[in-house]
Amino acid sequence: MYLIQKWLVTRSRYWGRQCAVACCVCVLEFVPKTAVSTAFRGSRSHIWQSDVRRRGNKRERQTLCFKGFNSPKAGFSDGAEGDAFPYIQTLRELPKEELLGKVVMVRFDSDILLPEKNDKGDSSFTSALLTIKYLHESGAKVLLVSSWSVKINSKLLAAESVAEFLSSVLQLKVVPVKSVSGYVQSKVEEIDKSNILLLENLSQFKEERANCSKFAEHLSAGVDIFVNDVFSQCHKILASNVGVTCFCCACVAGFHFEEDLYQLKKAFRTDKKPYVAIIGGGNFLDKAAALHFLASRCDGLIFAGNMAFQIMHALGLRVPAKFVEHGALEEALRLIQFAKSRNMPILFPKDFWCINDQLQNQFEIFPSDSILDGWSPFDLGPQSLDEITSLLSKCEKIMWTGPVIFGFANHESGGASELAQILDKLTQSNCFITVVGNVTSKAVMKESSSVSVYNVVKNAAVMWEFLKRRKLPGLMALDRAYPFEIDWHAAYTDPAQPLFVDIGSARTINRKRIVSVQNGKEEKGTELSRYFIATNATSSFRSIVSSYPGEIVLVSIQCPNPDFNKPEHRWRMVQKSLIEGIGDLLASDGKVFLQSDIEPVALRMKEQFIEYGKGKLAVVQDHKDTAVGQEEWLKENPFGVQSDWEQHVLQLLLILGDEKVSEGALNHGQAP
Repeated sequence: MYLIQKWLVTRSRYWGRQCAVACCVCVLEFVPKTAVSTAFRGSRSHIWQSDVRRRGNKRERQTLCFKGFNSPKAGFSDGAEGDAFPYIQTLRELPKEELLGKVVMVRFDSDILLPEKNDKGDSSFTSALLTIKYLHESGAKVLLVSSWSVKINSKLLAAESVAEFLSSVLQLKVVPVKSVSGYVQSKVEEIDKSNILLLENLSQFKEERANCSKFAEHLSAGVDIFVNDVFSQCHKILASNVGVTCFCCACVAGFHFEEDLYQLKKAFRTDKKPYVAIIGGGNFLDKAAALHFLASRCDGLIFAGNMAFQIMHALGLRVPAKFVEHGALEEALRLIQFAKSRNMPILFPKDFWCINDQLQNQFEIFPSDSILDGWSPFDLGPQSLDEITSLLSKCEKIMWTGPVIFGFANHESGGASELAQILDKLTQSNCFITVVGNVTSKAVMKESSSVSVYNVVKNAAVMWEFLKRRKLPGLMALDRAYPFEIDWHAAYTDPAQPLFVDIGSARTINRKRIVSVQNGKEEKGTELSRYFIATNATSSFRSIVSSYPGEIVLVSIQCPNPDFNKPEHRWRMVQKSLIEGIGDLLASDGKVFLQSDIEPVALRMKEQFIEYGKGKLAVVQDHKDTAVGQEEWLKENPFGVQSDWEQHVLQLLLILGDEKVSEGALNHGQAP
């Protein structure tokens, strides 16, 4: 292990004005953005607020504990959120000045190419276009990427035709680029400000679906900021929504993404009872985990699709063999048993409209367990609809997901229309209703007097992944944001005092004392007001610290932990966005203190601060200053007391018998 090495990066060559004795300390837990899919994994975070006041010779400590990010083990809260809904950075929260002159890649939703979206003035169409227009108006150089197929729009297949369409709806010139791998930074730098680039259709690249790291690196070459604006793909791991985030300085959600995420959150944050889920569609076995989760949250389940046959089969009712899903029996029995333990009703069709297999224009109603051979069910019968209506009429909250289709029929379901009419009446009594997926949304829109009263989650696949309690990769890959606005006057007695920010473990600061240097005189035993924040400092430093009323005079990054399992990320401890934020917010005579017990980490951090400091930061090189060694290393840290990690390393070296480490160094906060 290398010895602890230190140096000072500062705006000026001298310390200048020092931190006041009564200065405040803000501690941010640093999470290096080395592998976005693992950031915040397994961390339980809280916020501690501590205020120290003097009364004569006595000190009073008041501590207030707030709940912060939930850990994955904490599971889902009553709103089914947990760690599946991290607080992410959005384009709305990114300062406009951060966009000026930056190359911004937008992963846009190809659904905006659908003719009906444009014709009807769909809100999602408007928000998707708004993201692109906002970036262009902010002075960013915009690069558009997406995937589309003949199913989206048969007339828009080539990048040239898509670019022409986007130019017409945006009223801005969109220029197609013929090769993804041919895109280089110099190309972007030559773009006229009135132009927006469109890359090739990503669906034709197998590397996109494989989330190929090299492909993602080529795709994001020269890009400063990544904006994900396609929430409907966030359940997939693609190069264009996950892979590229490793190579961009900032990764945020666009307006369209943010809007769709809000709808999903709203479906679970609204706490009303009784709560019933109407479940259509099939694939019971694949959705078993999601169904169990719904059973734990709902007050009733209504099966109005092919999954109903699996419930009937588990209950011992006669079901045609062609409708029994292989391997689903055990899961269906478990679900029924769990529902009984909660005294929760499970409704399934008691009768069906059936069609004659030979005479396609002949229909008949049969009890669900007495369907004659040669007949196939295709819709809900009247008794089934009456039973469903009776249960729904008592509800305050309803979720409908999946089509009302039975068997293999292609007939338009009259049962779906009946359900939509029932829900429309319930909206008038303030029942909160969420409809999930395109099929259910279309059924509701046909019968509804006002679509705006519904909470619409457009992509059913995303909803099912969420209900399975799986994290959404495209969501988890985005930068984290701090979820609260800090009341600095509540955090500190006097927030006008200079602020010292420590980025790293809260244990790096001695909690009882720190040395303050004032006019060359040391004052030991100084107690500080401290405010601990658990967050990703890389992505949220600027948004948190910029609101502080006083000056930021000192920032420290102490002993970040490299990821030894991933060589390509091993020394990548700080990011450009964090360094730029520090450089912009630091006082004119402020300092940055860097420390590591691993020499390559320390050297890399110094090089990055010089590279991304915009000329505002320089390494102290005054060798006449006794605090600075011949190779720019500080002989002692500026706090006058050792951090916990310094003590740990020095004690370890003593145990190993290193003759260079003396008891005096250990006791006086020095390192060779």
